[in-house]
Amino acid sequence: MNELAPIFIAALVLTFALTAVITRIIIPILKSKKMGQKILDIGPRWHKNKEGTPMMGGLAFIISTVIVGAAAAAYCVIAGKAEGIERMLLTLFLALMMACIGFIDDRAKLLKKQNEGLSAKQKFLLQLIAAGIYLAAMTLTGNMTTVLYIPYLGIKWELSWFYYVFALILICGMDNSVNLTDGIDGLASTVTAVVGAFFALASVLAGDLMGTVLSAMLIGGVLGFLVYNFYPAKIFMGDTGSLFLGGMVVGLAFMLNNPLIVVICGLVYICETLSSMIQVIYFKLTHGKRFFKMAPIHHHFEKCGWSEVKIVAVFSLVTLVLCACAIPGLR
Repeated sequence: MNELAPIFIAALVLTFALTAVITRIIIPILKSKKMGQKILDIGPRWHKNKEGTPMMGGLAFIISTVIVGAAAAAYCVIAGKAEGIERMLLTLFLALMMACIGFIDDRAKLLKKQNEGLSAKQKFLLQLIAAGIYLAAMTLTGNMTTVLYIPYLGIKWELSWFYYVFALILICGMDNSVNLTDGIDGLASTVTAVVGAFFALASVLAGDLMGTVLSAMLIGGVLGFLVYNFYPAKIFMGDTGSLFLGGMVVGLAFMLNNPLIVVICGLVYICETLSSMIQVIYFKLTHGKRFFKMAPIHHHFEKCGWSEVKIVAVFSLVTLVLCACAIPGLR
């Protein structure tokens, strides 16, 4: 455990510093290219003043994560500590594939000059393909089994081929949930920092060097970006960044061979998706009535008069409690 601390700190600090520097550099570049966010009329009216804020800022922590990840991988190989390096690289590749989908979506929004890019079906199909490639690669390299571990109960359940169906749904579902969480300044960044800290602790307890490094980069990346993304945000991560974070978060759970643990520590993400689903279903069943004042649920609290800072603080605190509850569920 002691030998993991210096590597963890180095990866976190380097990713934080690089992200902060790159974000500062790309803000004026994105502004000059008029790559600003479009705000839907159906969204909160007070969000209109955010229109034009540079988007696709997730490129900053993606670039820094790739640089630090490559350096960490090289160091581990040279130092003879490369055990499990395939899992880290494949998980990073999953996150990058998801980021590419987000980039395509963000670019489509900019070209159309509206806040609608890829259709839901197009995005989900691409996510399924990316998740399928990841699962196939993890299986072929011997880094995945079809045994599902049930947190708290300590039960190992052999699912055979159905494991992959479950995994595809979990990966795509969590990725989209993190995407939905990115709706107000600093929310996705702060919540993900807390979840990243949980996975860092889990990886350290498991003696998993690669999981520790990846968690450190995740934390450093979102904190470095948060310097410019906290209210009032000077830049948005866009789908490019949020889908990348979703891939990292769910990938870390698979690296621990405990995928269900992300449902517990990432329950705030899931509630964002569930609130949107409930809103749509209730609206259709009642012919126009709304269950929430607005969905996803962070907009409901905005409508209730909560400030963005308060929502970020409360959601992050809830995530911290959930992460504490998830610790006994670790293997």
